[in-house]
Amino acid sequence: MTQAPLPRRIVFMLPGPLEALSGGTIYDRQIVDGLRRTHWQVDLLALTGGFPWPDAAARDEAARRVAQLPDGACVVADALAFGAMPDIAQRHGRRLRWVALVHHPLALETGLTAERQQQLFASERGALAAARGVIVTSATTASALTGYGVAPALVHVVEPGTRAAPLATGSPHTGDGHGVACTLLCVATLTPRKGHAVLLDALAGLQDRNWTLHCVGDTHRDAATTSDLRARIAALGLAQRVQLHGELDHAALQAMYQRADAFVLPSYYEGYGMALAEALASGLPIISTTGGAIADTVPADAGVLVPPGDSAALRTALARLLDEPHWRAELAAGARRARARLHDWPVAVGRFATALDAINRGAGAARAP
Repeated sequence: MTQAPLPRRIVFMLPGPLEALSGGTIYDRQIVDGLRRTHWQVDLLALTGGFPWPDAAARDEAARRVAQLPDGACVVADALAFGAMPDIAQRHGRRLRWVALVHHPLALETGLTAERQQQLFASERGALAAARGVIVTSATTASALTGYGVAPALVHVVEPGTRAAPLATGSPHTGDGHGVACTLLCVATLTPRKGHAVLLDALAGLQDRNWTLHCVGDTHRDAATTSDLRARIAALGLAQRVQLHGELDHAALQAMYQRADAFVLPSYYEGYGMALAEALASGLPIISTTGGAIADTVPADAGVLVPPGDSAALRTALARLLDEPHWRAELAAGARRARARLHDWPVAVGRFATALDAINRGAGAARAP
């Protein structure tokens, strides 16, 4: 008997507008656009309300909108929202085909109290129990989900694609007696998990070197962190060295990559690290951490990874980067080699579609027996 054709229609549930510039939303948008180009029908369900901590009104609105979805719909749910609504997920677990998209587990966010961390763990574990399958952006995240009771066979890894980019030309290298000038770039939303405070502390001990730091990323999502970082920059005497640019569109961000000499991302945890892949695509040497999946993204010959939260180790790595241009050039050569191995977004979209097909062929929820 010929197998019935798989449905090529999904609902994509988002924690906010698809136009946002966070790494997770950029991934979502690239997948949505790519599926549509390959003849999938993708209907958007964009929620509001500060996920993963929605207020009562936002939770009620989410419940109402999910209840309106047709029976049997395949719903790809970004876990930033999905993980915060286990009751809704379970209520509709038999009626809908939930596919959870986990960029990184919610409880691994930095700066949470032990109570909030446990709340998020229990919430996301409950939601994942209702999913027919789970798509993650790295093998590291796939491994992390075993602690949530998710059956490994139901987890599909679909790494992000990377947009092609010209090689960085760097900043003008005009020595002034304090070494060669170096422009450092950090692309990350200003939240505790991204480790900006650690980076500032590291750089505060390198003020005898000739460097500038440009930080690109949302300054509004976590207003308290942004305020603290601005105060820290002033207190450390770095106001003339460090610029917070906020979010930039693709063209402006690409110009930042082009003018940089090195990329630094001091995150405590990354589910993949799309900004790191973008840095490799531009041929930039990288200083980052061993948090989460970063070691899977950044090869050893393209960057140096230090323990998360270790400002002394980060300072040592940055000092060598600033003091040894030849070593920096060797890392840049490694980044260019890694650049050739990056896959583009059409490949990622194809893998995402394959994962959806496999999940739609299966049955049951994602809880391990």
